[in-house]
Amino acid sequence: MQLSSTPFKELRLERMSRAFGSFNALREISLTIRQGEFIALLGPSGCGKSTALNCIAGLLATTGGGIFIDDKRIDQLKPEDRGFGMVFQNYALFPHMSVRENIGFGLKMRGVAKAEIESRVDAALTLVRLQGQGNKPPGQLSGGQQQRVAIARAIVIEPPLVLMDEPLSNLDAKLRLEMRAEIRRIHAQLGATTIYVTHDQDEALSLADRVVVLRDGAIRQIGAPHELYDSPDHIDVAQFMGFRNCLRGVVTARNGLQASVAVGNATLTGMLRNDLNVGDAALVAARGDDVTSGDEHANTLPAVIESIEYRGREFVGSARTADDVELVFHTPKNVAVGSRVFLSVDPDRTIIFADKEV
Repeated sequence: MQLSSTPFKELRLERMSRAFGSFNALREISLTIRQGEFIALLGPSGCGKSTALNCIAGLLATTGGGIFIDDKRIDQLKPEDRGFGMVFQNYALFPHMSVRENIGFGLKMRGVAKAEIESRVDAALTLVRLQGQGNKPPGQLSGGQQQRVAIARAIVIEPPLVLMDEPLSNLDAKLRLEMRAEIRRIHAQLGATTIYVTHDQDEALSLADRVVVLRDGAIRQIGAPHELYDSPDHIDVAQFMGFRNCLRGVVTARNGLQASVAVGNATLTGMLRNDLNVGDAALVAARGDDVTSGDEHANTLPAVIESIEYRGREFVGSARTADDVELVFHTPKNVAVGSRVFLSVDPDRTIIFADKEV
């Protein structure tokens, strides 16, 4: 039997809010998700991403706004009446049940006939590549296999929406990479709609059709992975997307969308993200892999090496400027700790924000 999701055109969050007393965990979240999309909710701990997922699932009641599937409002429905599939961080498998029984549990609770349960569990086991493991207890499986069981249990009910709350955070690095590919494969094969919570930007970028970045319970930016990676709208989004270097300065020149910023005794050029003029306070942001050691020339900063780490094909170092600003940089050659270097910043990969952004 081929698994499929119940079709719908869109899921809409309309000013969805959740307060815990005087604390607003979610502040008027509005988002439209199209059928078949893979959406990642990305942000640091406490930003509201898991709260948003639990409100969609019905595990938390909203305190404002509404949730709609097409024209039907669902935020007043019980979790079981929404019929969504949920994959938790800790697997939440029943240890006294076999893998098959775990996967078929939701179907059994829905009163599905035994023969159909067997057929759909077989299909789910095949989809998550666990054929031959169905009669084992979950405790005999690896962490990655247990997470596959949790995914199979979520999708076997043929839900209109699959919700995943940091499902890979308990796995080691190798398993995370393997399961990331598996989740994307399963999503594509099912044609399902998936909302995936993560604090890992690599997971979000590799899995999602669109990434929703949250901060303090509000949406900061929504876009395709390449849009957020290349063109973050805010400094906090940039920092979360890998722009670890952030330097304060003053705009000294502007030419269209490009500007120059005085940073201590150096001048750095980059692309503007805000409408800044000469004399305005600015923040210059760059990724570590866009900063490298080299000779003194335009767009360089003098600094002293504080640490250096070998990463296989290159070295990753930390250096400090005379203005006490720490910089992360990449270099193909080892550099001695304590030595003075010039760190070159790629102007085409450098972005400039208004200092009021922080």
